[in-house]
Amino acid sequence: MRVSTLGRYALRAMVDLALHEEQTPILRQDIVSRQEISGNYLAHLFVKLRQAGLIESVMGPGGGYKLARDASSITVADILLAVDESLEPVTCMGDAPGSMCPRVQACATRLLWERLGQHILDFLESVTLADLCEQAQKS
Repeated sequence: MRVSTLGRYALRAMVDLALHEEQTPILRQDIVSRQEISGNYLAHLFVKLRQAGLIESVMGPGGGYKLARDASSITVADILLAVDESLEPVTCMGDAPGSMCPRVQACATRLLWERLGQHILDFLESVTLADLCEQAQKS
């Protein structure tokens, strides 16, 4: 599994929203400045995060973005899956068209990859946005 720039930026933006929760709603431009992420790229991310129910937009003067749920109820897996990250350890296990290996029935290592994939998912589901914020505040 390799987390793309999209996934890494989504995590950074969500941690930023959570760390500055007392200032909500937060302007997208403030996150752009603090995280050094392109405004257009962040806008694309926020569409996906909003569709997944992880953030909310507040319209009008004084508007911006805020978490849609408590940071302790949002997992790293939720965030990565919201931006279409594949959590599969190998590409032949993915859901994308054409990614399924034609040798799936005869693959001697399939069980290994399935088990590894489940461990990855279990781990990412065990780490919350609140956990990441706690770590960030300690460093």
